[in-house]
Amino acid sequence: MADVSLKEAALIVGVVAACYWNSLFCGFVFDDVSAILDNKDLHPSTPLKNLFQNDFWGTPMSEERSHKSYRPLTVLTFRLNYLFSELNAVSYHFLNLVFHVVVCVVFLKVCKLFLDNRSSVVASLLFAVHPIHTEAVTGVVGRAELLSSIFFLAAFLSYTKSKGPDNTIVWTPIAVTVFLVAVATLCKEQGITVVGICCVYEVFIAQGYTLPVLLDTAVQILQGKGSIPFSMLQTLLKLIVLMFSTLLLVVVRVQVIQSQLPVFTRFDNPAAVSPSPARQLTFNYLLPVNAWLLLNPSELCCDWTMGTIPLVESLLDVRNVATLTFFCFLGSLIVFSLRYPGDSSKTVLMALCLIVLPFIPASNLFFPVGFVVAERVLYVPSMGFCILVAHGWKKLSNKSVLRKISWVCLAAVLFTHALKTLHRNWDWESEYTLFMSALKVNKNNAKLWNNVGHALENEKNFERALQFFIQATQVQPDDIGAHMNVGRTYKNLNKTKEAEESYMIAKSLMPQIIPGKKYAARVAPNHLNVYINLANLIRANESRLEEADQLYRQAISMRPDFKQAYISRGELLLKMNKPLKAKEAYLRALELDRTNADLWYNLAIVYIELKDPTEALKNFNRALELNPTHKLALFNSALLMQESGDARLRPEAKQRLLHYVKEEPQDANGYFNLGMLAMDDKKDTEAEAWMKKAIRLQPNFRSALFNLALLYSQTGKELMALPVLEDLLRYYPEHTKGLILKGDILMNQKKDIVGAKKCFEKILELDPNNVQGKHNLCVVYFEERDLIKAEKCLVETLALAPHEEYIQRHLNIVRSKIASLSATEQSSLPADGNTAAEEKKKSFQNLKEVKKEQKTTQTAAGNNKGHSENKKQTEKTNTDKETPKKSTKEIKDIEKKRVAALKRLEEIERILNGE
Repeated sequence: MADVSLKEAALIVGVVAACYWNSLFCGFVFDDVSAILDNKDLHPSTPLKNLFQNDFWGTPMSEERSHKSYRPLTVLTFRLNYLFSELNAVSYHFLNLVFHVVVCVVFLKVCKLFLDNRSSVVASLLFAVHPIHTEAVTGVVGRAELLSSIFFLAAFLSYTKSKGPDNTIVWTPIAVTVFLVAVATLCKEQGITVVGICCVYEVFIAQGYTLPVLLDTAVQILQGKGSIPFSMLQTLLKLIVLMFSTLLLVVVRVQVIQSQLPVFTRFDNPAAVSPSPARQLTFNYLLPVNAWLLLNPSELCCDWTMGTIPLVESLLDVRNVATLTFFCFLGSLIVFSLRYPGDSSKTVLMALCLIVLPFIPASNLFFPVGFVVAERVLYVPSMGFCILVAHGWKKLSNKSVLRKISWVCLAAVLFTHALKTLHRNWDWESEYTLFMSALKVNKNNAKLWNNVGHALENEKNFERALQFFIQATQVQPDDIGAHMNVGRTYKNLNKTKEAEESYMIAKSLMPQIIPGKKYAARVAPNHLNVYINLANLIRANESRLEEADQLYRQAISMRPDFKQAYISRGELLLKMNKPLKAKEAYLRALELDRTNADLWYNLAIVYIELKDPTEALKNFNRALELNPTHKLALFNSALLMQESGDARLRPEAKQRLLHYVKEEPQDANGYFNLGMLAMDDKKDTEAEAWMKKAIRLQPNFRSALFNLALLYSQTGKELMALPVLEDLLRYYPEHTKGLILKGDILMNQKKDIVGAKKCFEKILELDPNNVQGKHNLCVVYFEERDLIKAEKCLVETLALAPHEEYIQRHLNIVRSKIASLSATEQSSLPADGNTAAEEKKKSFQNLKEVKKEQKTTQTAAGNNKGHSENKKQTEKTNTDKETPKKSTKEIKDIEKKRVAALKRLEEIERILNGE
């Protein structure tokens, strides 16, 4: 076995780099979104064991909606990418490029088993630049092909060393081969097919048998004219070991998927659900289609599902000629390779094995697959194709007449393929460019129109997205997903009526329940979202809540394990003020998925509604255990700790809020609540800094403005509070407590009786029955020495609050003063009222605004890739919070403030008594 020289390796590295350098500028597109962006198995917080329990897309293998593609080692490499660069697409594409280089180098080593050095390099270069590989190399999910191919080829190379001197068996390479086959299979399922290649190699290459020799030997044995040769027994022993190992891997694989095949619809693979002979004719026609893509990769498409290739429904279809031609050509190659001895036939045989055997899992021969044609599954079969081309080129170049032409043709093929690959890479730059390039090749695939619409939808270009979604419904009128997309886009455009009509059309296309047949096996799970989307739409109308609930229940009856239906129904039940039923819905969803942080968060919201903060906090904590960066759980659990009044919880509440503002640095609510925590801890400077940061982010943040002003007034910085109050009242002119505080500062600090009077009069314009404002205006009248007006004012105030003792005392004092003045015929109060004014601290200061401007509390919507319209928000009024039910701490605070207020009332009484 010839080794790969440094020059050859450098040449391959240079060629691959020249062809794929621009792939580093591509993003995550198409299947990358599900496998990378939405796959929680990549996150360090996810236990490693989940990689071996979930499929390639992060869905538990036990779930019916699982794709059943079990590739944990590939996902592990994604996880390593995430560990070093998180979601930086460059690192993912770079690693794919490196793996492609490794495959090309190892492939060159394999080629040298059957070709001379020059032809081997040609085959390897052709493989390196072939445009069919862009989906496997530039598409990040194509890494499954790359990794599987590395171990696939390594397993084959290991097996070639299992033949020792004198045809003895060397068991170590065989054991290594079995191990590498298992690793290749854990990268992608087709890795197991290398066992078949090893078997063919053993019989026809290592042992040198031909088909006629094998047939003659078998006939002689059957006729009793001879026995099995020892060398053949050894070969049988090796084959039995290989086959037994393969059988064991198959059994394990079947156990992993729990003997269930994935659920595909007729849109994914129309031929798979077609009657005979259309099914067989179409599947056979797909073979020359794939061969043509290898031969002429000029029109490449990322998605060949749905109506891309019309069904071959008749023997008279002209496309059957292509099928017949393909099988004739393939048959002639097989006969040549098996019948005749010699190096040429051996090369052709191994090339055919590399083409045919790895393609079998994607051929629909043993089980239906979820696609019609997939370019990335041709990655390994193209190796055999490249060996055939290189072998044919060698035959031509050895003839003097054709030598120059063969070199020119080879150079042209390599150059044009390299240019095509380089150009094709740019198609994978974004989802929009990828699907638009696909539409240039095929306009009969509704999925492509839908995907362009999704790309535009992600850019918030709903009008253009709607055009593509509507076109999808015209290309495939019975496409449920297309009608759902139209409905969702109409909803985004606030065209509720049209949205409902589209959802109703999609709902009418759902298959009817057939007694005795499992519904889930007949429809794609995501199509059941039509019930969720329709219910989410109509529940905006308060009069149709019961109708929405009926839709959720209908979805659950069709699929009792439909987790999203329970989640959405729980949100609706909360809106209907049925927290106990909402709790039941969430608990049922948790039975299906206990690792969903959103579900635990939603359950915590239910316990808040049920006035059970202890259980609510437990569920928030559970959500954070599963997802330490769950922003809503961080924020709302911190609020719950803060409101509990337990000083021991404040440090943890602060840590969660700090974590929250790290995740959401532009959300002013996080900084505001950090400020309120600092106020609770008497850290005035820190509280001031947090409040100012909240106001910088949201200049009209009402509670932040008021509480900052209140902080200044409590710390002897009343004059600094005035500009803040001016800002507050500019945004909210009717802010009563702001007016009260401003009036207090104007009267006590600025000695601006007129300004204070305007504040209190404004309060009474807004609320004539405001006792605090009315009482303070009475004091203003007293300061203005209008005792008669002050008396009348206090009488009116007492009528509003007859049980307030201080008002009655003040009224008595004023009346006493009036009587005294009448008796002594004095006409004025003492001239110097400054001292009294300075000492006066009104009881309205006791009306400190509640600390928290409550942030919107959202009930998370489970899985829908962050952008689900099933997400519900439970909003609490964004006003200054008033809690009717007081905690023990609040009661103690109120008592302290009442004592302080009584002291201030005594001061006021002394002022009114003229002391």
